[in-house]
Amino acid sequence: MSSIKNFRVNLLIGLLLIISSIALYCIQYYIFKTPRDTFFYLLQDLGFVPLQVIIVTLVLDKLLTSREKREKLLKLNTVISAFFSELGTAAISLMSGSHLDISDLQGALSVNSEWKEAEFKKASNMVKGFKFHGECTARQLVSLREFLHTYKPYLLRMFDNPNLLEHDAFTEMLWALLHVSEELESRDSLEELPKNDMAHLSNDVMRAYRLLTIEWVCYMKYLKIDYPYLFSLATRKNPFKEKGSVIFE
Repeated sequence: MSSIKNFRVNLLIGLLLIISSIALYCIQYYIFKTPRDTFFYLLQDLGFVPLQVIIVTLVLDKLLTSREKREKLLKLNTVISAFFSELGTAAISLMSGSHLDISDLQGALSVNSEWKEAEFKKASNMVKGFKFHGECTARQLVSLREFLHTYKPYLLRMFDNPNLLEHDAFTEMLWALLHVSEELESRDSLEELPKNDMAHLSNDVMRAYRLLTIEWVCYMKYLKIDYPYLFSLATRKNPFKEKGSVIFE
């Protein structure tokens, strides 16, 4: 219904503009009595119409689209930064304890101020190809359940953010975290679970851990480029550091 109404409004505006244009040309003819000049300038104006269309549709539209994309990207990165500041980095730290061997990750993800585009790309490719495998203990699962339960309302609210709809990878990571939370909360007790069930839960945790790590690398790259002071703190809180400290020695 609204689209039909908008069409009618636009049609009315178009007709009014055409009538106004005809009226102005009639007034010009009535005052100056020079039809030759009137039609000359009319055709001259019409000759510039294709050029104006090119400028408006190709140049201005491209500039506006580019600006809109930048604004969306800024909003998206702001949401992602808030996520890692609120719970993402802490979630990685909790899950790191369940990974059998993260020494390779620690070496590859020792992000520092010297990192450039090439280092971030190399780290991202390494994480995507890395085999995440670990066996969670009941104690680790209990800690993770309590942590995710605390932040579950925050996770659910993030799905309402329209800026995340175009970021499939980040949304997939949120789903993986939410799935881990629901799996853990669905069990009355995490003590003395069957071996197969522990393996199932460990696989769920590793899936979320992998996706979190991939997004963390992108997050660190964004901070490095746009917010150096936040990047400095994030490197000191690096969850992949064996002995991290925010204090400058």
